[in-house]
Amino acid sequence: MLRVAVVGSGPSGCYTAQNLVQLDPTVVVDVLDRLPCPYGLVRYGVAPDHEKIKSLQGNLRTVLEHERVRFLGGVRIGGGPGELPVERLRELYHAVVYCVGAAGDRRLGIPGEELPGSWSATEFVSWYSAHPDAIDAGFVRDARSAVVIGVGNVAVDVARMLARGVAELSPTDMPQAALTALAASRIREVHVVGRRGPSQARFTTKELRELGALPDTEVRVDPAELALDPAYADPSALPAAQRRNVEVLRGWATAGTRGAGRRIWLRFFLRPVELLADGGRVSAVRFERTEPDEHGGVRGTGRYETIDAQLVLRSVGYRGVPLAGLPFDPGTGTVPHAAGRVLHGPAGAPGDYVAGWIKRGPTGVIGTNRPDAKETVTSLLADAPVLLGRAVPEDPVTALRALGIEPVAWSGWQAIERAEAALGARLGRSVVKLADWDTLLTAARSGA
Repeated sequence: MLRVAVVGSGPSGCYTAQNLVQLDPTVVVDVLDRLPCPYGLVRYGVAPDHEKIKSLQGNLRTVLEHERVRFLGGVRIGGGPGELPVERLRELYHAVVYCVGAAGDRRLGIPGEELPGSWSATEFVSWYSAHPDAIDAGFVRDARSAVVIGVGNVAVDVARMLARGVAELSPTDMPQAALTALAASRIREVHVVGRRGPSQARFTTKELRELGALPDTEVRVDPAELALDPAYADPSALPAAQRRNVEVLRGWATAGTRGAGRRIWLRFFLRPVELLADGGRVSAVRFERTEPDEHGGVRGTGRYETIDAQLVLRSVGYRGVPLAGLPFDPGTGTVPHAAGRVLHGPAGAPGDYVAGWIKRGPTGVIGTNRPDAKETVTSLLADAPVLLGRAVPEDPVTALRALGIEPVAWSGWQAIERAEAALGARLGRSVVKLADWDTLLTAARSGA
């Protein structure tokens, strides 16, 4: 019987487990996660008002409730106190598949980036998504204007959260502290800024259109900035997604103002060069105007513009981080592999595998993880005759407990779900997420 550990319970981890049990009728899978809650970025990265995408948790639940799949939360892999060393993990399973995503974020590398009031969008998303590692940094406190640097879906998400009213956010599972803070926010101007043009923006048209449907909010674009894009005048040659984006922006460029209480500005061809301070915290962002070059990129023009902002969120991409005991390519932020086999040397060493963002980089949508996981599982199962030549414990949980690690079982996660439903009922809302480690683990223990 092939015993496999999958590290990470987000979409890539769940699809890996699903492929394993579907393609091999004897394999058993333990899905390990350092958090007591499953689903990864579906729980902690999808915006709380995107109920349709969050409903994917139901599909992932089906995988984790399979009779040959076991969820083990609260298991940290590493070399620190209370962590499971990679070497010991390898001894407990015939194979280990790392599906740990890309936990880091890219930096701007400009002066002032470390000022109070300057954050990554990842940190802001973690806060309003109730990630237990998140900090309540008073993101929106005393802010009147915000700048979001980046033009992808995460940038659009955080802009939408900053402009949402309490009536729209209250029915979501957003933690109460974040809801209270956003309800009291005085932010009335949100600037979403990209260094290139609208035809290179990475947001999807659906996400873009949602900005125009926000109550008491108008979207503003500068027709002169749009016109700098060579494809703006005739977008017919663009891929369908980019063409639709340009068409939506064209409509907003010709629309009049409505006198709404909040404004979202979509700005293009502006490259951040410095965050400015006043009173020891960020007060504005200085941008250089860019223009298209002859190679599909942009170049600076030597002209500058300053946008006032007491909150700056950079949304310029995720990045993988090194894993103890595994090789790492700092250039790509990924683990070197061959069809999912980790390359410890010139050839893949059977036993260690990767899937998801730590394998291919932070690209694609949730569904991209399906074929990615299948490729890795195909490699793993092809190696099974070699992998089965090594003896492993009958039940790795016994070994984990000997190390002082008490995993959160599926029943513990179900207890967390009940506690979140009860909290929502007390607050007159629907389900409300628990937002800190102590509360989560106390709830989990109640179901042990």
